[in-house]
Amino acid sequence: MGLRDLLLWGEVGFGAIFCGPDLCFSVYFCGMLQNWLKPLPLALAEQAKKAPTHLLGGRVIPYTKELPDLKKVRVAIVGFEEEASNLIREVLYSFAWAFPPATVVDLGNLRKADPGHLIPVLYELVTGRVTPIIIGAGVEASKSQFLAYQEAKALVNWVVVDEQLGSILGQEGILVPRHPLLFHFSLLGAQIHLLPPNEQQLLEKHHFEVLRLGRMRSALEETEPLLRDADLLSIHLSSLKRSEAPATTASPSGLFLEEACQLAKYAGMSDKLSSFGVYGLDNERQLDVPSAHCAAQLVWYFMEGFFNRKGDYPASLKGLSEYVVELPAYNYHLTFWKSELTGRWWLQVPVTSSSRQDRHRLIPCSFQDYQMACRQELPDRLFKAFKRF
Repeated sequence: MGLRDLLLWGEVGFGAIFCGPDLCFSVYFCGMLQNWLKPLPLALAEQAKKAPTHLLGGRVIPYTKELPDLKKVRVAIVGFEEEASNLIREVLYSFAWAFPPATVVDLGNLRKADPGHLIPVLYELVTGRVTPIIIGAGVEASKSQFLAYQEAKALVNWVVVDEQLGSILGQEGILVPRHPLLFHFSLLGAQIHLLPPNEQQLLEKHHFEVLRLGRMRSALEETEPLLRDADLLSIHLSSLKRSEAPATTASPSGLFLEEACQLAKYAGMSDKLSSFGVYGLDNERQLDVPSAHCAAQLVWYFMEGFFNRKGDYPASLKGLSEYVVELPAYNYHLTFWKSELTGRWWLQVPVTSSSRQDRHRLIPCSFQDYQMACRQELPDRLFKAFKRF
């Protein structure tokens, strides 16, 4: 299969996978979202109403009495637990508005803070090609973000930013046993003293990715291809240093907030990614403004990336340069594609695959990966990718 065949997957948003284009917005008029969501509290709605238009609070479309028209909306904020979500909103609303008009809606909070109730909400939004942002939830809700894709006709890539794997392993049916929907999983920011050997072996067995904290911090730009390949991103606030987010389970070591915001921005810029969640701020711990500020900043920088998407995912041959590298030692050649618009790189997997895997056969990579291939070295990231097919 060549690139021309893979271009059938040019529309990488999951709205194109769940339903046909004529159905994409019909889901909103059945009133399903109103069954699961409750409007913003009056005080927050008034705060948004009185905010100047140069601030996010003055431009976001709030759900108050009636569900807003979502036809032109591109991003929807969804609160999980009311108190934590509203605290994040109070901070977020004070940030600058730097986005196109009438594109961001705040859909209030779940009527009941139950992870199972989050799934249908996210399903409705993703199928309608509106990107949901989940706030104010414990890490257990990240499983619901993943399960919202379970009706998809294609496999899913999931990236989690956390210091350890325990929060995901504790959610049965995702990694153990491996969920049939999960094609690839990446753990970013892992701290090796918190990752027991059996967990490392589990990830290695499935050819999943682990990017340790030290390696990330030495070359943060190398996380961009992994985030560009993700369908969903879950950032756990415990991945940050405790001094950054004191109302979480974070350890003394971890990411600085600036680094986490860069990851959120990378994810926002991905044409493939269709949902984003910030987890770990909930009522089980004492809430504080600094931790809510961290969550709000992550949301803002994700939106900055989202509204600066370049649309350079290979949807046609136009604007792409082809680079072929012969690898005699492996008895095949590698085909790289470079976007003339952004300078970003993809590698076309030179192996056969099932139809469910086809949308993953263009692997985002870096210029450094291409340079290694030219030196007859196969980057570890790409070697693992080949093994997954």
